[in-house]
Amino acid sequence: MTTRLTAFAAVAALALPLFAVAQELRTPHGHPDISGVWDFRTVTPLERPEEFADQEFLSAEEVAQYAAERVRANNADLDREEKKQITTARGEVNGTTETRDLALAYNDFWWDRGTEVVDTRRTSLVIDPPNGRIPELTAEGAARRAERTRINQRPTEGPEDRPLGERCITGFNSGPPMLPAAYNMNVQIFQTPDHVVLLNEMVHNARVIPLGGGDHAGVPLWTGESRGRWEGDTLVVETKNFLRETSFRDSTKNLHLVERITRQDDETLIYEFTVTDPSTWTVPWTVELPMRKSDLPMYEYACHEGNYGMDGTLTGARAIEKNQGQ
Repeated sequence: MTTRLTAFAAVAALALPLFAVAQELRTPHGHPDISGVWDFRTVTPLERPEEFADQEFLSAEEVAQYAAERVRANNADLDREEKKQITTARGEVNGTTETRDLALAYNDFWWDRGTEVVDTRRTSLVIDPPNGRIPELTAEGAARRAERTRINQRPTEGPEDRPLGERCITGFNSGPPMLPAAYNMNVQIFQTPDHVVLLNEMVHNARVIPLGGGDHAGVPLWTGESRGRWEGDTLVVETKNFLRETSFRDSTKNLHLVERITRQDDETLIYEFTVTDPSTWTVPWTVELPMRKSDLPMYEYACHEGNYGMDGTLTGARAIEKNQGQ
């Protein structure tokens, strides 16, 4: 009995500081304080690489080596000749095949993809299904994906062909849901008793989320229609009614997104989301992404619709058509 009491006392002593931190990290109106600037860079991939098969977590010994391998693989300035062979086929257009080397889009100076794996040491950000992979597409979802690929393979007919991220209307990592991608992976959270605001550095996109639940009005919006509520110490945000143009990974208007944000400690938020769309994926799937507190300010992402990049894309498409006699 004495041994058990001693062990209990030891565990309780360890838990007290965490309890104190949890009590301190609250707003004047009693909700957990999740405000501040949060950084979600990581070299942990969205889906588990095939090399890890059923391995859910990296060992402590594997972490540094794997992170270094990922950083090196992402760096276009290293092994440049070898990486020139890693190309992505864009399909056949009038008998010719165009290729694009994504690895060499920019040199390493311009990227900000992080240098570390997530603190949990997971081998993927996808935590459900258990294999760490995005579920298979439905037949309808596969057909929609194929049509998008077909559109991307032909010369661009107009701005509507291009993703909204390219057109600087929405950020390509800001979502919802938020996912690591390229650079500007910061989100600033503001809180009031009645609302939470998620301001993403990418395209300075702000999502104002009313609290207290409530029905969705059914009005399609660029970032969907979000409603939030507190479940214990976790902020739960349900989002529906996405515009077709902002569908997540070729999903449909039936997409139902549930995000969960929990303050784990002074330096960490746990951001989790579950994606459900029976018209696109055979089963729902869930991602867990730890976010780290940042002491840096948010910066303007100077990108705007109608920029020079889009002008060059359309001019190039017209030149291709002219050279092909169209």
